[in-house]
Amino acid sequence: MKIKNIEKASDRIKEAVKNNEKIILYGDSDCDGICSVVILGEAIKSLGGKISTFAFPDRELDGYGMNFKALEFLKGYSPALFITMDLGIANVKEVEKANEMGFEVIIIDHHEVLDQVPNAKVIVDPQQKDDLSGYNYLCNAGLTFKVAEELLGDKMSEGLKNNLLELAALATISDMVPQIRENKVFIEQGLRSIKNTFRPGLRAFLDILGEGEAAAQGYLKLISAINSAESIDFKNESYELLTSSSKEKCMELAESLISRTNLKQQKIKQIAQEVERRISKNLGEAIIFEGDPAWKLTLAGPVASIIASKYEKPTFIFRKMDNESAGSVRSLKEDESSVDAMKSCADILLTYGGHPKASGFRLKNENLEKFKEGLINHFEKLK
Repeated sequence: MKIKNIEKASDRIKEAVKNNEKIILYGDSDCDGICSVVILGEAIKSLGGKISTFAFPDRELDGYGMNFKALEFLKGYSPALFITMDLGIANVKEVEKANEMGFEVIIIDHHEVLDQVPNAKVIVDPQQKDDLSGYNYLCNAGLTFKVAEELLGDKMSEGLKNNLLELAALATISDMVPQIRENKVFIEQGLRSIKNTFRPGLRAFLDILGEGEAAAQGYLKLISAINSAESIDFKNESYELLTSSSKEKCMELAESLISRTNLKQQKIKQIAQEVERRISKNLGEAIIFEGDPAWKLTLAGPVASIIASKYEKPTFIFRKMDNESAGSVRSLKEDESSVDAMKSCADILLTYGGHPKASGFRLKNENLEKFKEGLINHFEKLK
């Protein structure tokens, strides 16, 4: 069975290409979101279409998902077909604003659907309750690859298919989705193709790391480097790397990202040690809930993963800013969904969403203690 609305999305994109409409691709700033944007962008170009602009949110300034700052930045492109990837399903107010601005929104997302669904033209998300396709295990790049297949059909050449599978494989590994069914195929075929990749950005990584080491590490260093890029003015270095045709530019970007990854790992270790020092006196609590103005939001997820794995508790790590805090959540037990926990506190959250085991949130600082109390109450009820 096909994924719900995948044909509608494909038909609408084809119509936009045929009518030479403006198309905006807006993706999350991690490996999964970046690879999704590259996959769909290259599929649309193969149809003869043009992308008006690509945009990626600054997680430090804007958090996850669509945001009003991005819509203001992109308003000059209206009217346009506005396609979101690896985000959007939780952005009810933002999609409504986009509609008012003259954008027509297609959401391609794989995150959990919350109580209210955005009023988008088309939503492709296998997590929708009435989607019976069974593809809810896909990462977003895997889902976008399925959209690309629907778009191109028998027009997808073997070379293009391999190019796109390389990206789907990296995103599937990066997003830690189950390595089952098509995910397993994506990884096997994609990694096999990467060894002889024609993509200059990936070739640069292999040349720097050495193909043997890259394979031995399961391409984790390559993925970490892609994830180390930051979005500035809605542009992203890893996207530039994966789409550039200049070998010299790719080598320069790859070296910069690898260097940044090493520094990032040191900072993650330092923050994790600080969290452990803080919680050493209250290990009896049902959750771990720590934040700091000095902690970068982009490091919150990796830190939360380390702490959650070690202490086997739902872990909320956040950056405390002047008026608001934003953070990442990791909850590793099957019966302790982080999204369900935050649903119980939805009235005090500005935004939240993600997967049961990995998610994010944003709220006013004045509600931090109330949020913590609500989370503790939720998880204690599960015992």
